[in-house]
Amino acid sequence: MGLTIGQAAQAAGVTRKAVRVYEAKGLLAAADRTIAGYRLYDERDVELLTFIRRARTLGLHLDDIREVLAIRNGGIPPCASFSDLVDNRIAELDATVAALLALRDTLAETRRRAANCSDEEPVTVCGCGIIEDATDTTA
Repeated sequence: MGLTIGQAAQAAGVTRKAVRVYEAKGLLAAADRTIAGYRLYDERDVELLTFIRRARTLGLHLDDIREVLAIRNGGIPPCASFSDLVDNRIAELDATVAALLALRDTLAETRRRAANCSDEEPVTVCGCGIIEDATDTTA
């Protein structure tokens, strides 16, 4: 007898919705169904769901996980590819951190300028001269 989606999700530490998403995205094979239409999973599915959860905890994208699984399913150990994926993810995180630090600096400077602002200044087109004068960091 198989596990219901709730049982499989609980055993793997994921939500029912995550199981459905992973199945829809092709990370998890379509589950067998009962006559009543309930999905049924086995221990191998729970192991795969647990692997996916752990990979997500490391910050890997679903496409990255799909790539690792495809390599593994091809009979090749995915360690080298996994290392490349992790390196790429680290680079993404470094770029995100740099962008966030730049935004923080812009906000801090804007806040310093706002300290000199008074409500007695004339209203601008958009209503706040501080925002209108802010340095555009999106370009």
